[in-house]
Amino acid sequence: MSRTVLVTGFEPFGGRDVNASWEAVRRLEQLWDGPERLVVACLPVAFAAAPERLGALLAALTPDLVVCVGEAGGRQVVSLERVALNLVDARNPDNAGSAPVDVPVVAGGPTAYLSTLPVKACAAAVRATGVPAEVSHSAGTFVCNATSYALLHALAGSGTRAGFVHVPAIWEGGADRTGGAAEDAGRVARALAAVVRTALDVAADVGGSAGTLD
Repeated sequence: MSRTVLVTGFEPFGGRDVNASWEAVRRLEQLWDGPERLVVACLPVAFAAAPERLGALLAALTPDLVVCVGEAGGRQVVSLERVALNLVDARNPDNAGSAPVDVPVVAGGPTAYLSTLPVKACAAAVRATGVPAEVSHSAGTFVCNATSYALLHALAGSGTRAGFVHVPAIWEGGADRTGGAAEDAGRVARALAAVVRTALDVAADVGGSAGTLD
């Protein structure tokens, strides 16, 4: 029986018309050639609704691998998130108008979870596609981190691999932009395909440090 992979992106946020994560995930769906079954879904940018929607997908699909993807406006590389904190500290309201401060994602849950993806191997696989990548140790304290934490909490002890990936907000433009929106989304989609393939095929993460000095 073929394995099932769930990959999610997010709806637009902050007055934008698109969200880079969902555009890349949509293109991943178009280029995916299996043999695993790939299911994609768009999550709301909302502290309550995103984990609720994700939980419903997990229950309906019982996937073998889950990769949630979000947009990070201040980053220029694909970031494999290693840590999810049990903390919400919203600087801005979500799309539902909620802006919790200093509250847990899951009351009584552990302080943090580590991704169960082979994050170093995944980052190396992304770089092999020509897209810059890193292992990140902070997913922030907004909806992306909350979704990452809720995902790992829901699957803790299940054996299902899961984790979160941040991609650049490629529609913001800037001096470092080299292509149009479709080209950028296609490059990121190929990077995400490398993450999924590596997470499916690599049993143990590669060695070497992915730590930082700051």
